[in-house]
Amino acid sequence: MPVAVRGKQVTGVNVLTIGASRMEPKPGEHPFNCRLIGHAMKRPLPVSPSSASSPWTGTPTNTGQRYDAVDALRGLAMVWMTAFHFCFDLSHFGFWPQNFRVDPFWTTQRTFIVSLFLFCAGLGQAIAWQQGQGWQRFGRRWMQIAGCALLVTLGSFVMFPQSFIYFGVLHGMAVMLLIARCTSGWGWWLWLAGLVAVALPPLAQHLLAGSWIEAAPWFNGRVLNWLGLVSRKPFTEDYVPVFPWLGVMWWGLAAGQWVLAHRPVLLSRPLPGIVRPLSVLGRWSLSYYMLHQPVMIGLLMAVAWWLGRS
Repeated sequence: MPVAVRGKQVTGVNVLTIGASRMEPKPGEHPFNCRLIGHAMKRPLPVSPSSASSPWTGTPTNTGQRYDAVDALRGLAMVWMTAFHFCFDLSHFGFWPQNFRVDPFWTTQRTFIVSLFLFCAGLGQAIAWQQGQGWQRFGRRWMQIAGCALLVTLGSFVMFPQSFIYFGVLHGMAVMLLIARCTSGWGWWLWLAGLVAVALPPLAQHLLAGSWIEAAPWFNGRVLNWLGLVSRKPFTEDYVPVFPWLGVMWWGLAAGQWVLAHRPVLLSRPLPGIVRPLSVLGRWSLSYYMLHQPVMIGLLMAVAWWLGRS
């Protein structure tokens, strides 16, 4: 979501190859547990008593099932994002000047919107893990996200050549989804990992402004600032680095796995009629995300031209 907060961050992981002696999962182990994940963290979640062929045992079932509650939560984030972007566009075209860089009213909203999107992405990975979805299906979706991220970079370079988006929410999501996929077997460690991910940026900022100041230019440069371990925020229209935002996705993954194992009815129960449109919208999140800003900007450009503001 290219939330245009110029230069404002609201706040890779190297996958271990421990236990690389085998590629295939053992009986009773989830197929996501590959040699990329340490044995100490590869403990399959419990099998539901009501499911004789549960995916937790490595047998995929209901691989196409969707959960309306998750789609509705994603749809809520999309509506909120649209309202936020519309206000930004009004400010950009001079209809309603606002300071989106420093005004807490806007920066706080950005934090919640991005957090909601990434938490939902973590929930989605928990569902994929529970359903035993393979890498092929994951790869198709990942390629769509990565391709759209490149389009966002190109489009933002045309509009904002000095502050184009090179690591926004789609770029970050593409990297974080790979990490989440390879760490889905961490179980309760995901909660601790998320806490560490959220705590790393302020710690890095403190160190890079003090005893590690000589390393600051490296971490602040474009080659490494996508990690989020910086002492100075980059000048860009959208910035969603791996840290701290990976922590939010990890928490979504952990929460989703717990709910699916212990309270699946929370996700599968029917939604009230008033909420169902959000669920429908949430199923088309990537397409909507890519189209909503060009449409709104085009309409406001037409209005600005008609009013003689262009």
